[in-house]
Order: sequence, then C-alpha cells, then structure tokens
Amino acid sequence: MTEKEARISIQDNGKAAAFFGVNDENLRHLKDVCSADIFARGGDIYIRGNEEEVEETYELLHRLMDVLESEGQITINDINYYSNLIRCGDKVKHQDIVSGTLLKTARGKLIKAKTLGQRKYIEAILENDIVFGIGPAGTGKTYLAVVMAVRALKNREVERIILVRPAVEAGEKLGFLPGDFIEKVNPYLRPLYDGLFDVLGVDVTQRYMEKNVIEIAPLAYMRGRTLNDAFIILDEAQNTTPQQMKMFLTRLGFGSKAVITGDVTQVDLPKEDYSGLVEVQKILKSVKGIAFQYLTKEDVIRHPLVQRIIDAYEAYEAKE
Repeated sequence: MTEKEARISIQDNGKAAAFFGVNDENLRHLKDVCSADIFARGGDIYIRGNEEEVEETYELLHRLMDVLESEGQITINDINYYSNLIRCGDKVKHQDIVSGTLLKTARGKLIKAKTLGQRKYIEAILENDIVFGIGPAGTGKTYLAVVMAVRALKNREVERIILVRPAVEAGEKLGFLPGDFIEKVNPYLRPLYDGLFDVLGVDVTQRYMEKNVIEIAPLAYMRGRTLNDAFIILDEAQNTTPQQMKMFLTRLGFGSKAVITGDVTQVDLPKEDYSGLVEVQKILKSVKGIAFQYLTKEDVIRHPLVQRIIDAYEAYEAKE
C-alpha cells in the first residue's frame, strides 16, 4: 500500500506550545491514539501512513485545532473524545457542541457543553418539563442540572431551586449517623452543593438557602407537596423505589421543571427492591414533555483514568 504524507503548520509559537501540551504530553498521547505516524518539527506536524490512516489523523488534528482556537488549549480528554467521534463517523464540529455560553461561574469561567451528549442533555432540559439524565460518573449530569437550575433562577423562569436525594448510599444506615434527618442527609447532597458553590459562590448559595430560594428536601419529605415555579433536581435517582419515583414525579406543579439524574449501574437499594429509575424508562418513554437523555463513557470529562476505569469495569462485568 502506498505511503502518504500530510503536514499541518501552527505559525504561532504560543499556540504550538498549547497544542503540544506541557512536556509534549498531548503530542505523545496523539502518537498513542493515532494509527498514522506523527512527528513534529518546530510548529509543523507531519503525518505518515496509508491513505486512510493519514486522512483520519489529519481530520483529528484539524478538529483539535478548532478546539485550540475556541478554548485556547487542548486536553487529553479532547483528544480522546474527538478521536472516538471520528472513528464513529460523526462529523460534528467543536463549535456546534460549545456554541452558547450557559453561565459564568463565580470566578468568571464560562460554562459550556463539552461533549455532544452534554449538548443534547442541555437542549432536552430547555425543551421539556421533565428530563432524565442517565449515565456514568463524570459525565456532568448533576453539575449541568445545577447549572440549568441556576440559569432558570437568574432568568426569573422559576422562583426557587429544590434539591432532592434519596437517603440511600452504598449500604450506609442513616440511623447510625449523628444529627437530625436533614443533617444526616446533607452529606449525600455534596455533589449538588459543589455545583452550586462553583456557579454561585459559597456566600450567595448560603444566602439563598437562608431565604429558602434554594431548598434541600430529602425525598421522604416530598410526599403531599405540590411544587410550583420551581426547578427541582432529584439526584442519585437509581436509589429510588418505583413508589418513590411515582410520588416524586407527581409533585410537579405549574411553572416547574424537574431533572432526574442517576446511574442505573450503581443501584444501592437492597436486593429485593427494584430501582424506580430503571422502571420509569419503560413507563414514560413515549410521554410528551418528558425526555430521556443517555450520557455514556464518551461524555466522561474527568481525569482520563476515570474513563479507563469505566472501560475496565464494563469489560469485567460483560465477562462475568
């Protein structure tokens, strides 16, 4: 097979340094993931291999250049993500994914979708009153739900944010923990708090909580309520029973939105209990105004090692 060669030039030294990464870590990772041979001289990147290998690698480098132009840097996650997209034949561009800033964090950082799955999740929340975000850890399903809740609050689309979580956590027994029920359940709401602290800042979050603009509502306390003009987030919903899920969904009042997040592979309920998040997919999949958005390991945006851990567990569970 005839060997081909292609070249991409980065004229700006600063951009070349950002593209190659600290101590050339991005370049080394590209050499690992690309089927073609890659080497660099100054700001020039050379690609060698057969026609298909060169075209695929050339496409990846061009998409990463788009990321660099938009974000000012590229990461190992970007390399992995766009490499997988190209192998799946997906033509989506970086700008199509990140277009439109959702909010700024308390420190001024722009919050945008980082993957196509996240983009679809955000669009589902904008277009539907009830959205289920289902996927593994690290896909941003809880964080983006918090971001969209704060966005709705700032835009005066809702009057308050209500955070809900079932009090079941990897075999822990709440009765053995100190404090009243609210104090016992608060540690389990940490991921929701972390999102609020990042977006609003600690002081504003605490002020909103004092004024009941942000409310913590353990799932057991939701019975009998009707929630109007609220953005409600039910986190870790895989740990709800079918009865609890039905009870929660029927709390929705006028002018409200609900986002239910969970990972159906991480159910901590006793073995005799069936997960409400598993069941609800069968019951409500065709109901208008309700969307199910599935995030996958491709949407994981944590440390690259997290993605490899998820892959390893999936391979092990498939074998078992």
